[in-house]
Amino acid sequence: MKTISKQKNSVLFVFLFLPISLMLLFVLFPTIEMFRVSFTSWDGLSKTQELVGLTNYKEILTNSPEVWLSLRNNAIYFFVHAFFIPIELIIAAILDRKIRGSKFFKTVIFMPYIINGVAIAYTFSFFFSPINGALNGILEKIGLGMLIRNWLTDVRIVNLTLAGVSLWRFSGVHVILFLAGIQSIHTELLESAMIDGANAWQKFRFIIVPGVRRVLEVILFLNLRGALQVFDIPFIMTNGGPGHASSTFTTYTLETAFKFSSYGTASAMGVSLICLIILLNWIQNKVFNIKGVGFTNENNS
Repeated sequence: MKTISKQKNSVLFVFLFLPISLMLLFVLFPTIEMFRVSFTSWDGLSKTQELVGLTNYKEILTNSPEVWLSLRNNAIYFFVHAFFIPIELIIAAILDRKIRGSKFFKTVIFMPYIINGVAIAYTFSFFFSPINGALNGILEKIGLGMLIRNWLTDVRIVNLTLAGVSLWRFSGVHVILFLAGIQSIHTELLESAMIDGANAWQKFRFIIVPGVRRVLEVILFLNLRGALQVFDIPFIMTNGGPGHASSTFTTYTLETAFKFSSYGTASAMGVSLICLIILLNWIQNKVFNIKGVGFTNENNS
């Protein structure tokens, strides 16, 4: 028995050694190094790194209006996605019903999520192009020429345009997650509600919505993290422009590091982003654990 136990432990060690080593090398070590560099004035090239304490953090909070502009832009992504979460849940509830072509619609909805983000950004760059873009051409053909805009250069709508692309890309996976949550609800609950005379809205409001509470928490966290870390869409489609109008926190962090050669400040921004995600996730968990917000743990038992 001891020999078998040692063999099992050896097998576990062999299988876990590589992924744990990679995690330590590419996740834990860079994170620790980022924390250390955030307290220096390193420019990315010098051999010496002068310690400056909390100067970089003070710089972010007091002397960087672009940081707050970037966070405002990140908030636009979050609220656009949050606004569509109820619609995504309704779509999932519809697809859960045995309608014709539901498997096809599930595949189509999920497809944008598995497409490369760079390819999506380039495709929509052509789609919104003010010169020969498909969107303006379609609007002109159907007699809605008054709606033609410079979608990627107008500071009033550029962030909504980019958030719309992000919504197109990620809504599908939210629908699939909601669908999985709905299908995990005990069928006895829905059948009992139907016997008691509950209509479709009542079943949705009092059974489906509380039943997907945990899924909703996951989606909100993914929305929060994704909104704060969004990079590829604004970087490729507008490069943060015009000016910094569509810059996000991540794009401005990279600009700080590679354009202004201020790795210390960029590292401080990275640390601040991690802390912000943790803080907002903690607040979200506290809100969901408050009784009387419309969810009960009993529905998930």
